[in-house]
Amino acid sequence: MGTTRLETVPEPKYRHLKTVLSEALDSEFAVGEILPNERELAARFGVARATLRQALEQLELEGRLQRRRGVGTTVAPPRVGVDVNPVRHSWPGAPGDAWQTEDCEETAPPAAVARTLGADTDGPVYAVHRVRMTHGQAVATETLYVPAASVPGMSGIETEAGAARGRAVLRELNRLELGGQERAVELGSARAEDARRLDRLPGAPVLVVTTRYLAAGGTAAVALSTYRADTCRLTFGDFAGASPLLAS
Repeated sequence: MGTTRLETVPEPKYRHLKTVLSEALDSEFAVGEILPNERELAARFGVARATLRQALEQLELEGRLQRRRGVGTTVAPPRVGVDVNPVRHSWPGAPGDAWQTEDCEETAPPAAVARTLGADTDGPVYAVHRVRMTHGQAVATETLYVPAASVPGMSGIETEAGAARGRAVLRELNRLELGGQERAVELGSARAEDARRLDRLPGAPVLVVTTRYLAAGGTAAVALSTYRADTCRLTFGDFAGASPLLAS
């Protein structure tokens, strides 16, 4: 591996270094691969470690790199597209859904979710916990709140708590005729549990997508999805034949 010197570059060194590093990421490193430590990189490019850190921070902000606790700096996977287009509608758990069901419990939903669900929260509410993976890494978590009134068939289904029960809730939910979706996206901070599952520090920036599923003239379910802000991008428009979540 050769050495590149930057002393004669007129622009700020960290900007040019960022370009050089980006080219190296494309040609020399695979997704998930750990970069050499800062001392080795600074020596290779002939820059101070402070300059190197500036370049690495810029690449991290752009989603090219990830700094993982106990691992180091790794090459980030391609960003996951979060489709906020309201044209296409499908229930969670429908064919082509890339989410994995992890757990299910009966719980009291957060106040904001309870208000959205309205009178349907008079009975039990199922919380189905799901995760979205890409390149073996969790890039998003989701809790889907489903009132028992939306899945009356669950009363006759005997399954233990956990992923199997969550999948049963999704199957029953898919029996309803979906009337539409309403989706909102906002920037937030990772809560402790989401941060742990996404391998981020608590308070790290995340994209929070709230989806309201409509059926029979009311709210049948509400999903709160939390995406790593450094691995996701928003997509708009109707992409015919594409899945609701697009891997770029």
